[in-house]
Amino acid sequence: MNTGSDEPGEVAVVPDEAETGEGPADDGLGSRAPEFVKQRRALHLSWQVGVFVIGLAVVAAGIVMLPLPGPGWVVIFGGMAIWATEFVWAQLVLRWTKRKVTEAAQKALDPKVRRRNITLTVIGLVIIGVLAGIYLWKFGVVAPWRIKDQ
Repeated sequence: MNTGSDEPGEVAVVPDEAETGEGPADDGLGSRAPEFVKQRRALHLSWQVGVFVIGLAVVAAGIVMLPLPGPGWVVIFGGMAIWATEFVWAQLVLRWTKRKVTEAAQKALDPKVRRRNITLTVIGLVIIGVLAGIYLWKFGVVAPWRIKDQ
């Protein structure tokens, strides 16, 4: 075992979690179940199963809403937040997602990126306007299904 020292008789001491500011006491990871639920293993397991099933139902509803009308991504992240009340892996996924969304928002506020996005939007709108103008010049204001063979 390497204690980090060449001196014989020295022992490595691991600082307390409260002293380092790291670990479960400070990072907010872990179960947020009430204490009386955590104290009883069977009740805590039942609690975790219930949270998982409810979170799964919400995530599944969000997935269904992706192709259908509805706030699919919002519901999916809501289901992840339900899971994050009990499961560390979901808490880590939410932290990663929040970090990436924050980075994307800050990047979008960068003047160079904003200028590029505005330029691309204007170019796209001009192209759509030109195509609409060509259509109206050629066919007039007539629905496409009423165009007669020429």
